[in-house]
Amino acid sequence: MDRARNSSVGNKYIVLIVLAVLFAACKKDLKEEVIVVEEVEVELPPENIEFGFNLNDYVVKRDTIKRGDSFGVILERNKVGYPKIFHIAEKAKDTFDIRRLQVGKPYTLLCSKDSLELPQSFIYQPNLEEFVVINFKDSIHAYKSKKPITYVEKIATGVINSSISLTLEEKGLSPRLAYKLADEIYAWTIDFRRLQKGDRFKVIYTDKYIDDSIYAGVHDIKAAYFEHNKEPFYAFEFMTDSVKEIKDYFNDEAKNLRRAFLKAPVKFSRISSRYNLKRRIAVYGYKVRAHKGTDFAAPIGTPIMATANGTVTKSERRGGNGNYVKIRHNATYETQYLHMRKRNVKVGQFVKQGDVIGWVGMTGNTGGPHVCYRFWVNGRQVDPFRQKLPEAKPISDSLKTEYLYFIQPIKQQLDDINFLEDVFEDQNQPEHLIKQNNNPISYND
Repeated sequence: MDRARNSSVGNKYIVLIVLAVLFAACKKDLKEEVIVVEEVEVELPPENIEFGFNLNDYVVKRDTIKRGDSFGVILERNKVGYPKIFHIAEKAKDTFDIRRLQVGKPYTLLCSKDSLELPQSFIYQPNLEEFVVINFKDSIHAYKSKKPITYVEKIATGVINSSISLTLEEKGLSPRLAYKLADEIYAWTIDFRRLQKGDRFKVIYTDKYIDDSIYAGVHDIKAAYFEHNKEPFYAFEFMTDSVKEIKDYFNDEAKNLRRAFLKAPVKFSRISSRYNLKRRIAVYGYKVRAHKGTDFAAPIGTPIMATANGTVTKSERRGGNGNYVKIRHNATYETQYLHMRKRNVKVGQFVKQGDVIGWVGMTGNTGGPHVCYRFWVNGRQVDPFRQKLPEAKPISDSLKTEYLYFIQPIKQQLDDINFLEDVFEDQNQPEHLIKQNNNPISYND
C-alpha cells in the first residue's frame, strides 16, 4: 500500500513538473511571439493632383469629344441613367451649358474605385488653360477654373543672315518671337523686309507654361534691342493705363514705337483683295463694283483682332456683311470687320488693340474664308495703307519720369547680354523672374 501510495505521489510530482515545464515553455513562446511582432508602415502612393482632385482616389477615364457625342451620350455610355443626367444638366446650366461641348476637346471622367466604376465628376477642357468641373458625387455642383500658369523669363540673341524668322528657327525658338518683334514692336520703326546681313538683336521675353510642364508659347516681350544698319533701337514694355491695362512699347527716350493702328487685323495672313474703287468682277459681268475694304485671307477660325483701342458700336449679322463688328476709335477713325464666323464682343464694350473680337468665317457674300477690313476717316471709307496714320498716344509728362526710372535696370540687363555668346532660352542668366498666377516670384536657377 505504501509503495503504491508513494508511486502515486511520485506520479503526481512528475505530472506537476511536466505541467510546469509546459507552462514555462508556453509562456516563453508567448513572450517570444510578442517580441517578434513588428509594426509595418504602409506607404501610401504620392498624391496625383489635377483639376483640384487626387486622381489616386478614382478610376480616371480620359477621352475627347467625338462627332455625335453629347453630355448625355457620354454619361449614358458610362452607366448613368437619363433621369440623373437630366437632373445634373439642370443643376449645372447656370455655370456651363452642356450643349457647348466641341468636337476634339478633351474631357475626363472621375469614376468610383469599385467594380461598378460609376462616374462621379465630369471635367471638360475648352482650352489648355481653362476647365469646367461638373461634380455629382454627393451633391451636384459645377464650377469653372484654370490650371496654374507659370511665366518664365528668358533671353535670346541673334545675328541676321537672311531673316529674323530663320535666325530664330535655327536656335529652336518660337516664330511667335519674330511676329511680335516685326509686327507688334518694331512694325513702324524697322522694315523687316529690308533687314541687312549683320543686323542683330537681343530680347528679354517670358514663356508661358501650364501646370509647369505644358509649353503654351511666348507670353510677351519685356524689352528688346535691335541694331539695324548700325543704328540701335531700344524697346521697353510699360503700362500707361492700369485701369484699362493698356501697355505700349517705348524707346530709351520715352518715345512711343507704335502707331495707333495695327497693320492688319489677323496674324500670318495675306491680302487677297485690296481697296479698289474700280474693281471689276467676272461673276457680275465685269461691271465696276467698288471694293472699299481690304481682304485678308486666313483659315476659318483664325482670331480677328481690333486694330486699335476703341468702343464697339455694331456687333450683328446683316446681309452681305454677314457677322460683323464696327469700332469707333475716336472722333476721326472707325474700323469694321466683316464675314466673321462668330463675334466675340458686344455693343458698348471697350476693346484694346490686339483684343480678339471674332473669328474668320464665310458669312454673308464671300467666296472664301477671309476678313474684309474697312477703314473710315471722318465718316468716309478709305484705303488704310494710303493713310498717314497717327502715332500711338505719347507717354504723359507725369509718367515720363517714372518710365525712365523703371527702364534703367532693364536697359542695363539688355546691355550686359553679350552678342558673342550663343545665348538663348534661360541660359547665362543668374536670376529669372517667374510670375505665377500673376504674383511675381523670384527664384535662382
